[in-house]
Amino acid sequence: MSLRKRPDPLFVLAGGPGQAATAFYPQAATALARIHRDRDIILVDQRGTGRSNGLYCHFKDQLSGESTDDLVAAARQCLQELSTHADVAFYTTTLAVGDLERVRAALGYRRIDLYGVSYGTRVAQEYMRRYPQRVRAAVLDGVVPPQVALGARLPLNAQAALDRIFSRCTRDPACHARFGDSAATWRALAESLAKRPVTVSLQSPTTGEPMTLAFTAAHLATVLRLSSYTSEQAALLPLLLHEASARGDFTPLAAQYLIVSRTYGDAIADGMQSTVVCTEDVPFYERAGIDPARLERTFLGMRQIDALEHVCAVWPHGPMDPEFHAPLHSNVPVLLLSGGDDPVTPPAYAEEAARGLTHHLIVDLPGMGHGQLTAPCVGRLMAQFIERGSTAGVDLSCVRKVHAFPFFTSFAGPSP
Repeated sequence: MSLRKRPDPLFVLAGGPGQAATAFYPQAATALARIHRDRDIILVDQRGTGRSNGLYCHFKDQLSGESTDDLVAAARQCLQELSTHADVAFYTTTLAVGDLERVRAALGYRRIDLYGVSYGTRVAQEYMRRYPQRVRAAVLDGVVPPQVALGARLPLNAQAALDRIFSRCTRDPACHARFGDSAATWRALAESLAKRPVTVSLQSPTTGEPMTLAFTAAHLATVLRLSSYTSEQAALLPLLLHEASARGDFTPLAAQYLIVSRTYGDAIADGMQSTVVCTEDVPFYERAGIDPARLERTFLGMRQIDALEHVCAVWPHGPMDPEFHAPLHSNVPVLLLSGGDDPVTPPAYAEEAARGLTHHLIVDLPGMGHGQLTAPCVGRLMAQFIERGSTAGVDLSCVRKVHAFPFFTSFAGPSP
């Protein structure tokens, strides 16, 4: 640690919505180590997450095939559980941004730096809008532009990312020779599973207990979506699909479903997420121009959007600033990070957000997924940017060395 610490700390804003900053930080600590040498790093569990009255109900996975009636019943049960210690309407981004400002003032910092990932980029931009004089510099990683109703285009964005992953396999000699056309394999599997689920007996990869799972097309969609979040997980997809298609072995796919659904599901405060999504996103889906026929041609289809709309019909909506979805115009220096294969917040979102930012720098990492903090060279880039407090002179040469994780051609790993 430096004895001459800089006066502006870095506030870390986690994603989700629903992830706690204190839970996110362990995976981010190494990438932020350079910044931490000279600056305080502040972790605030946003209201409704972590130790800030976390609103955890553990909703059922909305893509795993439950009926609409089951989802609505689960939402009502969650509300009943949370009502003993929370009014869930008061957990929106608008209110959380006010909390952040009160924390800054209480700690005595005149100006702060921001790092936000995914939903955290929405929080960062809203804070910049309301308290522009308090922000020295901001890093937006996996950018959600204020004007975007998140989720409305998820099926299209996720399909585009999956197509790029499979296209990359086709262009890779070892991957193509081993697996052929992975896109065709996925389509055939999805069609077969839609007609008849496959019963899989396996040991739980998280508990070791024996279990049986009726593996459906919805489970396959969950594997495709969540495995696309990282380059490392995406590198397994052609192999997992091939094992199921060519050998009839669905155990690896089922195990991957259990791993990714638990990894992402356990990190999220379901009640807080529902309040944010039902207040700030779902009511604006109509304006987003959803084309059901087009979305149904994707691997996600309309299932998640339909589920969210039904849950939000019974979930309370909270306060939101009138200008919440207006484009942000700011003079604050901003570094925007995007993954070329991001299934949630594609590079086009960073470009959209950047239109109102006078001083910005966009870094697009080819082959990467959602959230770039742990990607090679990003920690160095962020440290340069935060130290300078400016986009000028940031050395991007290391970006040329960033490549997607090589595809697994067997469970022993990628080809030599």
